[in-house]
Parts: sequence; C-alpha cells; structure tokens
Amino acid sequence: MLTAFARAFKTPDLRKKLLFTLGIMVLFRLGAHVPVPGVDYQNVQTCMDQAKSGLGLFGLVNMFSGGALLQITIFALGIMPYITASIILQLLTVVIPRLEALKKEGQSGQAKITQYTRYLTVALAILQGTGLVATARSGALFGNCTVGNQIVPNQSIFTTATMVITMTAGTALIMWLGELITDRGIGNGMSILMFTSIAATFPSGLWGIKLQGKLMGGWLEFALVIICGLAMVALVVFVEQAQRRIPVQYAKRMIGRRSYGGTSTYIPLKVNQAGVIPVIFASSLLYIPALLVQFTGSKSGWANWVNANLVKGDHPIYMVTYFLLIVFFAFFYVAISFNPEEVADNMKKYGGFIPGIRAGRPTAEYLSYVLNRITWPGSLYLGLIALVPTVALVTLNANQNFPFGGTSILIIVGVGLETVKQIESQLQQRNYEGFLR
Repeated sequence: MLTAFARAFKTPDLRKKLLFTLGIMVLFRLGAHVPVPGVDYQNVQTCMDQAKSGLGLFGLVNMFSGGALLQITIFALGIMPYITASIILQLLTVVIPRLEALKKEGQSGQAKITQYTRYLTVALAILQGTGLVATARSGALFGNCTVGNQIVPNQSIFTTATMVITMTAGTALIMWLGELITDRGIGNGMSILMFTSIAATFPSGLWGIKLQGKLMGGWLEFALVIICGLAMVALVVFVEQAQRRIPVQYAKRMIGRRSYGGTSTYIPLKVNQAGVIPVIFASSLLYIPALLVQFTGSKSGWANWVNANLVKGDHPIYMVTYFLLIVFFAFFYVAISFNPEEVADNMKKYGGFIPGIRAGRPTAEYLSYVLNRITWPGSLYLGLIALVPTVALVTLNANQNFPFGGTSILIIVGVGLETVKQIESQLQQRNYEGFLR
C-alpha cells in the first residue's frame, strides 16, 4: 500500500489533487481553533477541563465539528447545518412535486436543488448559531461549570449579533471549502471534511481512556479499545461492502441496421442501504426531550422521568429506545430513498427484465420483497454498532468521547472506502496497478 501511495504522488495531476485536498483539510482544522469574538477563551478552557465525564447533549454535534462546538470557534457549527439541510431537501423531494421534477431533470435540476441546499444551510446556521450563543450566555452549555455563565462576558445585542454572524460565515466557508474539494480535489468534499472532524477527536479520546484506566497504568484498557476498534472496522468494512446483486437482462432491439441491448447487468442492493442516516435521526430525536427539560427548567414528573431514563446513555430504557428508533428509521429512509416502482418502470421502458420475473408490477413487488429482507440485517447491524459507545461507558468507564462510536466509525470507514475507490479508479486509468493490490 505504501508503494501505491508513492505511485499516486508520482502522478502529477493526481498529486496536485491530493495536496490540494490535504491543504484544505489543514485549513479546516486551523479554523476550528480560532475563537469567536466576544468569548472568554480562558473560561471556555476551564469548563472544558471540568467536563471530564462527557459532553452531554451536545456530544453528537461536537463530534461532527471536530471539538470546535464546545470551544465556540468560528467553525463551531461545523458541517451539521449542511447535513441537516441535505437531509431535509432529500425528504422534501418525496413530498413536494416541484422538487421531484427538478430531481428528474438531471444535472440542471440537481444544480437548482444544490442552490436550495445552500440557502437552507445558511438559514439553519443562523438558527443554530443563535441557539448556541443563547445556551453559552445562560451557562447551560457545560452543565455544572463554575464559570459557565461567564463564557460570554459582554451580553449586548451587538456582541451576540457578531457571534452569530461569525459562526454563520464560518459554516458558509466550510460549505465552500467542501465544494472546492469536490471540484479540484479527491473524493466528496463534505464527506472529507466530516471525516477530518471526526478523525481529529480520535487521539484525545484514546489518550483520555488511557488516563482513566486503572489496569497497568491504563495501557490494558487502551489496548482493549484498539483491538475492539480494529474488530469494528473489519465488521463495518465487511457489511458496507456487502450487497445483493439482482440480475437484469436487456432484450435486443433493432434500430435501423444496428442491434442494441442484449446485455446482462445487475442491480446492487446494499445490505446497509440507509448508511449512517438512521443513527443521526435516532440520536437527534432522543435529544429533543432532554433539550426541552434543559431549556424549560421544569421540575415536574415528566421532566424527572426524562432526566432519569433518557439523559444517561447507559440506562436500559435509553438503550432499547435508541436501538428501536435506529431500526425504524432504517426502514423509513430506505422506503423514501429507493422506489421499486420507479426502478421497475425504468427497466420496462428500456426493455430490461429480471430473469423469471415478469416486467412491471411483479418486478416492483419482487424488488420490494428483496429490499425488506436485506434491510432487516442492515438495521440490526446499525443498532448494534451504535450501542458500542454505551457498552464502553459501562465496561471501561470511558467518557462519552469514546472514539470508536457507532456514528463516527460508520462515517470514517464509509468515507475512507469511497475515497480509496476514487484513487484506485484514477490510478487504473493511468495503467498503474492500483491503490490496493
């Protein structure tokens, strides 16, 4: 593999793309350490030192921002507004006929949807930035931090507006950097930046487990986490690459004196067709009750029940609810992202058919049947992977920054596989052996 790396860097245009991507990644990480104007950086660091037991409700967003959220930097919101906007537009495409028509228009329609995604990203960044500033001003960002209400000393309207505008501009800059990587670098830009944010938290998370360990100076727990992480990576690679290939045969057609069709291909249905989206949906939905309790300050019976059962990740009710929500959202997202009737109609239009299955409605019913069958193991796999950090909290007494968490490992492996495939394809075009031997 090291030889393949050397060959990739020996190719002039590919070397430029790799160096350009690495440069954007470095710039992205530098921006994650520049504080927002109006924030007392010393008090932020004091609260970070006191938050040894975890990051509470903001753990997921903090992970996607590479730790920039709780440090309240210019990239504090990270890539999350863009991810949220993309998911919202994808869901609305199924509901709004205008968006569905744009999606079918090809490249021009997709460009229009991308423009809508940018506008929605900026709007969500303003909303999330305002919420983050309000939470920081109230002292609720770090829970029981002794100087939590002194993070933003000057609470004037001008200072608040400056902080929100700065973080919104940071999100817009991240979006632009991601598009630059897509156009001039290697891989999908937004995925690469997400990969960078999550990978940046790994060293501190692993070292924190070593410091908290009690056996052999913490090195035994450290080694167990590394072994567990490698096993999870192998499992995720195996399942993410697994697919059910449905054979498709195209009949021969005579157009003039030429014969078209008569080829055989297949429809690849992945076992994990939904990707990491169900885990994000389930995590976000479980945060809502705890956020309501935190912002309302209610002491009623329902608030006490939420604090007792849905705030601590190691509670059995939380674990069971989290698992069931992931399974539900896996089926839900697959249902809206893959339309068997549309695929069957397109196959029939171009003279394609599945051997042994009649074209039209029987083909759609067969595709739906196969999709439901393979979604079950995919959803159960997602639920089990997502519960690994919770098990680590109980068995290893690790903090909530456990590096090999379900969401983080799925994104790391998924983006890594896609990027390697792109480098591999470009090397093969230049008659090299490829990235992987």
